[in-house]
Amino acid sequence: MSNPDGSRMVGDEREMELIARAQTGNRAAFAALVRAHQDAVYTLARKLVGDPDLASDVAQETLIRAWKAIPKFRGDARLSTWLHRITVNTAWTHKKRARKHSSIDDHHELAAPEGIDDPAFAGEISELRGSLRAALDRLPDGQRQVVVLKDVHGWSHAEIAESMGITVTAAKVRLHRARTRLARDLEEAP
Repeated sequence: MSNPDGSRMVGDEREMELIARAQTGNRAAFAALVRAHQDAVYTLARKLVGDPDLASDVAQETLIRAWKAIPKFRGDARLSTWLHRITVNTAWTHKKRARKHSSIDDHHELAAPEGIDDPAFAGEISELRGSLRAALDRLPDGQRQVVVLKDVHGWSHAEIAESMGITVTAAKVRLHRARTRLARDLEEAP
């Protein structure tokens, strides 16, 4: 059974028990939490950074950061929300690092659409995905983050606000500005 965010349910009481044990340094308890949430962490990292290898690095670093920070976890939010916030921050850190070390000719690898038999249509879809990826990459990090969390993961404005440490109004404003800019950029694309 899975949570809406894609993580496997541990059970609230059981999860709280595991968190308490992990906070005292119990590696087995933390490993159980990792098993319950690692797929969701990787999936979010993959959506945020695009590259599967970089997503693996982001997911691994997220879990290392979580292990180091678990003693400070207060339980104000669900563990999955806390992990998502760490994942998002880690992903943006990695992307900024990668931007500094990449050339202008580097491009995101885009997978060919599956299940499409018409090569011309598949090409058009790939081109659209490329245009969308380029437009997303041009967004400021905060706007890109809101778009991914809302439009890819289906998070509510409240969940986004909590994850990013902003108000619900700010999350709505960022989403509106991002969508407006994406629409303009896609209309202007050749």
